Amino acid sequence: MDFSFTEEQETVRDLAARIFTDLATHERLRELESEPDGERFDRKLWSELAAAGLLGIALPEEVGGAGLGFLETALVVEQAGRSAAYVPAVETLAAAAPAIARFGTDGQRRKWLSGVVAGDTVLTTALVELGGSPLSPGVVAQPTGDGWALSGTKVCVPSGMFADAVLVPARREPDGLAVFIVPTSAPGVGRQRQPVNTGQSEAILTLDGTPVGLDALLGTVEDARSIIEWLVQRSTAALALAQAGAAAAALALVAEYTKTREQFGKPIATFQAVGQRAADAYVDTEAIRLTAWQAAWRIAEGLPADKEVAVAKFWAADGGQRVVHAAVHLHGGVGVDRDYPLHRYFLMTKHLELTLGGATDQLLRLGATLAAEPA
Repeated sequence: MDFSFTEEQETVRDLAARIFTDLATHERLRELESEPDGERFDRKLWSELAAAGLLGIALPEEVGGAGLGFLETALVVEQAGRSAAYVPAVETLAAAAPAIARFGTDGQRRKWLSGVVAGDTVLTTALVELGGSPLSPGVVAQPTGDGWALSGTKVCVPSGMFADAVLVPARREPDGLAVFIVPTSAPGVGRQRQPVNTGQSEAILTLDGTPVGLDALLGTVEDARSIIEWLVQRSTAALALAQAGAAAAALALVAEYTKTREQFGKPIATFQAVGQRAADAYVDTEAIRLTAWQAAWRIAEGLPADKEVAVAKFWAADGGQRVVHAAVHLHGGVGVDRDYPLHRYFLMTKHLELTLGGATDQLLRLGATLAAEPA
């Protein structure tokens, strides 16, 4: 793996960091959180990212994008995690929009991606299945004369309450698959806010005979399995990158607080137990960051990345919760004060951990993958 960034990538990183730092302030996030039944979408920040060209960083030039790749997207996603901003960076920038760019028709790219670049369109994915795999979708696609009718329910759809379209994997009877671009304004589409104690915006999406035309099919039915796997891999790597940013931000708060908080006339950072706990959190933070970027680099290079994404997924879920628990512990009562920003990283990390899945299950799957490799 090449751990260095090009000059262009450093420019992207610095630009994203400046915009998120300037606009996703603690005061702005509190303002969004205080709105009753708010959608938790910072449209002003999203518009500024669009004006800076960051929403189209990896999209084709013919739709107004910069034509770069997954690493540049990863830089934006990591900064979004570092600021705990309420923007759909993972679902739109890392998954749905690039999927349409890669697998979509010219018409689909023109219809959906120009709006993403301009900041007017939000795309998301519906990859979570109750008790199952994205490759065993609960939504059923019945053929009609001029397309399909979709019926079923999707849960935990990120940004589902304000997304303009959702990429929906569906089952074609008896054993086929397909992925559809479903506008949320289509007939038969229902959206219900899904209660999430972590503050993130998710929705339950119901499809009741929703009609979609031939132009809604993403790719081909023969390619549907590989498209779903592509979406899952990109989404998982991006979630790990967001966790890398969140862990780094939590650790930075620990460093600043323990340097200034005094007991017995000394900064608590000088106490051995505090230093050891902070050092363990630093090791976890670096493990999250390095494994996430290794996965991102292999994806960007077009190399096999299943094992690397699985390792990044484990560290993001398991190591992330250790970092924020240590951060809260070292802050004492301040760590759970909602007037202090640390609680936001704790909730975000818990949300990412639950989204990525349990660490034990992930280790079992990774172990089975490694055991199946020839010696």
